[in-house]
Amino acid sequence: MRNWYDAPGPGEWARRSFSFLNSGILILTLVLVLAEFRFDWCETLVGRYLMSTNHSRPETGSIWETGRHTVSARQSLDEILLQKEHLRQNVNEVASFVQLGQGLGAGAWVNLDKDRFRQLYLSLPEDARHRLIPPARLVWLLHSGNTERIFCEGRIGGMIIYFIDAGNRVIRQIDMDLDETAELAHSMAFNGRLEDMPGFSGSVYPADRFFDAAFKLPENMLPDLIRNTDTLFAGTGTIRRVGVWHTSEQGYIRLGFEFSHLGEDRVVQVRAREWAVWQLGLILRGEDQ
Repeated sequence: MRNWYDAPGPGEWARRSFSFLNSGILILTLVLVLAEFRFDWCETLVGRYLMSTNHSRPETGSIWETGRHTVSARQSLDEILLQKEHLRQNVNEVASFVQLGQGLGAGAWVNLDKDRFRQLYLSLPEDARHRLIPPARLVWLLHSGNTERIFCEGRIGGMIIYFIDAGNRVIRQIDMDLDETAELAHSMAFNGRLEDMPGFSGSVYPADRFFDAAFKLPENMLPDLIRNTDTLFAGTGTIRRVGVWHTSEQGYIRLGFEFSHLGEDRVVQVRAREWAVWQLGLILRGEDQ
């Protein structure tokens, strides 16, 4: 007979160690360990828990910072790609160099193929083409084989066009001012008289009367009334009459200057600011008093 306070012997230790409860716990532990090695259920549970509580934990530490920078870099890359795609589409849709430059914006750039450049160039009036680049020089640039690509870069108020050779060297550069190009693009010349153009009918004035009224305006207003003086300087002959177009276009009104030379009449059109033409009209009608 053994009392409860006596030291257990080996048999008692074995009986206690391999009892039903201890054996069950051991077997369950082994099953869980083997299942973990086989199915990785522990990592899966921990991962799901962390995902479910992710929004409530502070975003600190190097891992969070790396992830944030990665997301930011991907967003920036997506924006750059979208901008490039938009610019490529814009090149194919624009109808003039002015629209192309306005779509670029300062610092943006896009490649322009030779055929597209030729189309935009030919859309300009003849005088504007010569001022941009002489046609003979452009023929050589486009067909000599020296120009590998045409590169357009936007700047504030304008655009720079580079002709690049195979060695990535600039062989010709055109610095284009958008306001000036817009004025040139709207400066048109037609053989005939102002009466041949319905838009001027009823608003045709002798040249001396028109300029007398114009010179009564403040000096700082004249550049807004007669903007593209270079086109008028290029006209040949005597200005006989001046017409004012009936309607405005985006804050501008067309003026037609009728030149007479050797028995031939030619009308040169330029754009004027609408408010300047309105002030001029008051003087012409004697309502400026």
